[in-house]
Amino acid sequence: MAKETKPDEKDGRKSERCILPVKPGNSPQRTRWREGGVGSMELLDGTTTGSPKPESVSTKMQRIAELARNAPDMVFTTLAHHIDVELLLEAYRLTRKDGAVGVDGVTAREYAANLGERLASLLDRFKSGSYRAPPVRRVHIPKGDGRKTRPIGIPTFEDKVLQRAVTMVLGAVYEQDFLDCSFGFRPNRSAHQALEVLWKGLMDLRGGWVIDADIKGFFDNLSHGHLRSFLDQRVRDGVLRRMIDKWLKAGVMEAGETWRPDAGTPQGGVVSPLLANLYLHEVLDKWFAEVVLPRLRGRAFIVRYADDFVVVCERESDAQRVLEALGGRMERYGLTLHPEKTRLVRFGRPRHRPGAKRDGNEPEPGAFDLLGFTHFWGRSRKGGWTVKRRTAKDRFARAIRTIATWCRLNRHSPIEEQHKALTLELMGHDTYYGITGNGTALELLRYHVRRIWRKWLDRRSSRGQLPWQRFVRILERFPLPPARVVQSVFGRRAANLRS
Repeated sequence: MAKETKPDEKDGRKSERCILPVKPGNSPQRTRWREGGVGSMELLDGTTTGSPKPESVSTKMQRIAELARNAPDMVFTTLAHHIDVELLLEAYRLTRKDGAVGVDGVTAREYAANLGERLASLLDRFKSGSYRAPPVRRVHIPKGDGRKTRPIGIPTFEDKVLQRAVTMVLGAVYEQDFLDCSFGFRPNRSAHQALEVLWKGLMDLRGGWVIDADIKGFFDNLSHGHLRSFLDQRVRDGVLRRMIDKWLKAGVMEAGETWRPDAGTPQGGVVSPLLANLYLHEVLDKWFAEVVLPRLRGRAFIVRYADDFVVVCERESDAQRVLEALGGRMERYGLTLHPEKTRLVRFGRPRHRPGAKRDGNEPEPGAFDLLGFTHFWGRSRKGGWTVKRRTAKDRFARAIRTIATWCRLNRHSPIEEQHKALTLELMGHDTYYGITGNGTALELLRYHVRRIWRKWLDRRSSRGQLPWQRFVRILERFPLPPARVVQSVFGRRAANLRS
């Protein structure tokens, strides 16, 4: 059990000073908790006597979350004491072990040796303030059509563990504040949920006007000063804030040289998505809900996944006003809307009946991309208009290019191994892109995969001895998996009805 000290008032907000343990005395505990799967807890019946056992990680996070939820104006000044060896061990368990190494060259396997001593040392350096955040190692990966590259940062493994632990504590607080319109990098929220909310909203408004926005270099231009002011509103724990400042100033190492940017979040860091969500929560989500919506004449809503978002308005005049105000809002906080990628899309439902000719005076509805899908109006199976989604052209081209490169590099591998790898690739593709209405794109991808696979099997030798009839026999023995809809709107509806 624990009791909370009285909060004091600071800058018009309550300040949580500390949470002190109550002396257990001789009273037996009525229940105890056992940690189950990730994010789940199971209540056990029974009693225990004597001194209570240390709280599980999940119980700690639940207590922080409950306190933050019940006191939305409270400022937390003592949170670092929740980070102990047990929480670091859980953070280590949740950290990927197959990632690339950072600037120190230490792998997850090497770090696992003497893990207890390493975590104890990490905790001591974190609490004492002697921990030095190492720079991230920058590498470049292909972007879009492969002509451009995207820089990413790779922290050290130990830094990932500590960032994970800090993120777990901060996330317990901020998850109580974040709005339902944001979906990216949040527990129990996914891109498919964002797509479903967008689809339902578009159908409810019968389309409307869509602001397809793009923030130019968001993760590189996020203002440190504004971020600190946003953190001040909820978290003023000196240990955590000092650690976040160290990560912001850690710098980037590339080609043997280290430089320290004066803006942006830690590249590749586990804590970066949380800080980015906090930034856009204050800059965009709250502003839209508290300032913009009450001033609009028609209905409107926003859907955001990390820094990708769209605003849907029922009226054109509202959309024009929001787009104009949006640019100024971003500039106020050091951000810029991409002038070429940000646009206003007419997305009203067509007035003519499906199958009939469109009136010459009727404007053609547009289309827009979000989360790898192109959204457009199409004909449903019942003959009416519905919002459809298909794989975006750039994502489709990237999938083909990835498979073609793999087939070229592995054309001399046994056919059985190639078949296994292609099967996994297609099944993984379907896991994300296999949504209701996207079956044509899934089938088209398999058509290209068959052509690419045959092309590179034919080039295993200089003579090219793989006629199509022989390749058909190979497909009969090693068939590619059929296209499948994994994320079905109708399946979710049935599940909701059953529940």
